[in-house]
Amino acid sequence: MIAVGEKIPDVPLTTVDAAGNTESVRSGELFASGRSVLFGVPAAFSPTCSDAHLPGFVARAGEISDKGVDRIVCVSVNDPFVMGAWARDQQVHGVTMLADGSALFAKAMGTDMDATDFGLGIRSQRYAAVIEDGTLTWIDVEDAPPDHEKSTAEVVLTKL
Repeated sequence: MIAVGEKIPDVPLTTVDAAGNTESVRSGELFASGRSVLFGVPAAFSPTCSDAHLPGFVARAGEISDKGVDRIVCVSVNDPFVMGAWARDQQVHGVTMLADGSALFAKAMGTDMDATDFGLGIRSQRYAAVIEDGTLTWIDVEDAPPDHEKSTAEVVLTKL
């Protein structure tokens, strides 16, 4: 797994907004400058992701930004159409939704997990991270789904 002090891997991803507009990006470029909060979720529309994890970051986006954060990013191993639908469903604002359709980012970060037993295939572990100018400065990964204690918006606020 990526370690504090290492550069964020540079792989192709897709950003998507609530209107369904997509844009191809490279993770290395997206996180290259400024301060970012990144949180990874196993699956859009899953209970913990939709009931607690994403809503916590949406609700606290202003507080996080006020701590000098330039962008808040949610990444999931889903296609951009699912991420767009999830953004609309969750009325996302203040959070960039990032589709990692082939799990390239999750694998490069070392945060991938095999959820085949749950019918999900390769997914991302649930985690939160702080990135400054492309370098990881803090990360915490949940022990197992559906845990949601180490990677909440409230915990991130204490790390900024």
